[in-house]
Amino acid sequence: MNKIEQLPSRIKFIWLIHVFGNLLLLVIGMVLLEFAIHYWKLADWLIYPALVLALLIISFELLSIPYRYRFWQYKITNDSVEIQSGFIFRDRVAIPIARVQNVTLSAGPVLQWQKLEKVVVATASSSHKIDGLKDDTARRLRDQIMHLALEARDE
Repeated sequence: MNKIEQLPSRIKFIWLIHVFGNLLLLVIGMVLLEFAIHYWKLADWLIYPALVLALLIISFELLSIPYRYRFWQYKITNDSVEIQSGFIFRDRVAIPIARVQNVTLSAGPVLQWQKLEKVVVATASSSHKIDGLKDDTARRLRDQIMHLALEARDE
């Protein structure tokens, strides 16, 4: 598996759900701000900058989903696990196979609903995740990384 892999397209739906969760939190924050303005007799104009900021945040998150998907990639080689993410602030991580201590699969309720899992590759000092892989791909990836890590320790 030396080719660059992309996340499944269903992850975009998960990210969209995340955006709507953030929108719900921002709406709750706006309601609390409105309550604070009226309760403590603060300046009424405070709600407008907060509303503009909330709309900018949600708009940016919505517009960034296709770009985030395009730039999220991973590759497994005999020597390393390479993960690339980010389109504005690009992050490229190469985890040496010999340093891998554990590979964990996890899935919250939304990921389970879409039959996706998160692969977490842990070393002694850090952990890195590959979010939203199909169940069978995630298991195959976990087995492959652990097999390569065990081989690297034997050498």
